[in-house]
Amino acid sequence: MQCPKCSGTLQVVVQDRIEIDRCDACGGLWFDRLELERLRAVPGSAAVDSGDPGVGRDHNRQSKTECPRCRTLMIPMVDLRQSHIWYESCPVCYGKWLDAGEFKDLSRETIFDFFRGLLTGERK
Repeated sequence: MQCPKCSGTLQVVVQDRIEIDRCDACGGLWFDRLELERLRAVPGSAAVDSGDPGVGRDHNRQSKTECPRCRTLMIPMVDLRQSHIWYESCPVCYGKWLDAGEFKDLSRETIFDFFRGLLTGERK
C-alpha cells in the first residue's frame, strides 16, 4: 500500500502479534479495523511509533486524505480524551491513520490531559 500522506510505501510491522502498517518515509501508521484499540491497550506498544513527530505535525495539516486500503476520502477525527490529537478515519473499511508521533502521544495521557478533561467536562 502507498502512504496516504507522502510518496512512501507502507511496510508491515508486528507489535505484540498485531500487524499494522508503517510508512517507510514519513513514519505514519495505518491501523486496520480495531487494531488501534487493541494495540493501544498493550503496555509499551508506543514503541512502534518511531517516526519524527515534527514530520507528523507537518502531515497533519493535510486536509484531504484518501484511505490507503480502499481509496475513500477519510474523515478527520479528534480523540475525545486528548483533543489535541487529530487522526483520519475511513468511513468504509473503518481503518485509522495516525501521523508520526500521534500514537505515542495517544498512548501516554499526561496530567495536563487529565485536568483538561475535567475542565471540559469529558471526565466526571
